[in-house]
Order: sequence, then C-alpha cells, then structure tokens
Amino acid sequence: MNTIEHYRFFLKDSIRKSIDFRTTDQNQGIPAPPVEKPFNADAIHISLPAPDQWPSEFKKINLFSAISNRKSRRRFTSDPLSIEELAFLLWATQGIRKSAGMNPAFRTVPSAGARHSFETYLFIMRVNSIQKGLYRYLPIEHELLFITEIEDIEEQLTSACFNQRFTAAGAVTFVWTTIPYRMEWRYSLAAHRVILIDAGHVCQNLYLACEAIGSGTCAVAAFDQEGLDELLGIDGEDEFAIYLAPVGKL
Repeated sequence: MNTIEHYRFFLKDSIRKSIDFRTTDQNQGIPAPPVEKPFNADAIHISLPAPDQWPSEFKKINLFSAISNRKSRRRFTSDPLSIEELAFLLWATQGIRKSAGMNPAFRTVPSAGARHSFETYLFIMRVNSIQKGLYRYLPIEHELLFITEIEDIEEQLTSACFNQRFTAAGAVTFVWTTIPYRMEWRYSLAAHRVILIDAGHVCQNLYLACEAIGSGTCAVAAFDQEGLDELLGIDGEDEFAIYLAPVGKL
C-alpha cells in the first residue's frame, strides 16, 4: 500500500470489521470518562445568559435563509459581540439540550454514540462585558471558565495559525480540541474517523448560528499543531486542537 492509499484508508470504515468490541474499555466495565474536562472550582467563572434571556430574534431564525446565505467569511468589522450572542453560539455548537441520567451528553449537535469528545476554547478579543483572554466553555454549567490572559493575543494566535491574519481578526476565535479517549472508550481504533465527522457537525452549526445574528465565520483546519496546543496550555497527546473558526460581526 503506497502512502496515498494508506491515508485514504483512514476515510473508510473497514477497520470496524477487525475490532473485537468485547475488548473495549466500555465492555470491560471501565467507567466512562467525564463528558466535561475537570476544572478548578475556585477559578473565575462567567455565567452566560440562558435561552430564555436571549433577544427574541435569536429564536426567529429562517433556516432556509441561514443555509442559503452560509459562506466562509474572512473579513469582519471591529464591532464586538454581545454576551448573549456568544452564549447563543456556544449553545448552538455544544450546548446541552437534554439530561440523560448520569450522562448529560445529549447536545445540539450529533455525535457518534453521544460521546462528544470535544472541548471548546475561546480566544476572546471583543465581547461586551468579558475581559480579553483565553477561556473554556463549560456546557453542563453553561458558563465560561477563565484560563489566562495572553499578551499580544492576536499576534500569538495568528502565528499559531501559520500567519493567517483573519484567524485573529474577529471578535472571538473558537478552537475545538478533542479528548480522544472519550470516543476510544467505546469504539477503540474506530473512534478517530468519527471524531472528525463530529467536528463537521459542530462547525456547521456555528456557520448557521452566525448567519442568524449577522455575523460570519470561516472554518480553519490548517494550523501549527504544536504551537496552537502550547498556546492553549494542553498536552498535545491526550488532548489536542482539531479545528478552529474565527467569528466576527459583518
């Protein structure tokens, strides 16, 4: 098998037929990993407006218009997002829509086996009432967790994205990391293909939600893997960046 054929094989689901699913950690009785990365309860938390606190126009979305107008946008104004707009975008991409006993993992996007391997990080540049810096979304609590201030945040983010300047030109840049074991726990070596499929579900919801609030986004898969992981403060092995998208007003 040559190199291209080898990597093309990853796109297929053939590997599933070679896995003995009786040996997965799930079927060995090992407890499922948490659906949300643990955090320091004493850290700074910012409560986000709940759906019943959002402007009514957020709930009057014309789906046909959102789909037909959807496109990648790389030019943004300097206008900030409101905290309600940010809350809506986070809910649309990773929000909890239903609790299921001990596993509150039913979200606004589909995921293989409802495993949801992603964490959402935010490089916030211009959001009303929120200090500039790096944050993580806590979907169960519907809160932002402040991680750190970053000196020259736009320049550092741009550098980690191979100097694509639009990646740090919006009001906020979403970065989705994956914790692969959340999916591997159930699917073993079949996990990695569906993680990438799941990433597409998440980002498409961001596109459509942006159209609903007069904003734009552009999905980005080309970045300095090690540089971005370091900027996020993650280990690059058990958790690493997989996709990002800047969001800005038009």
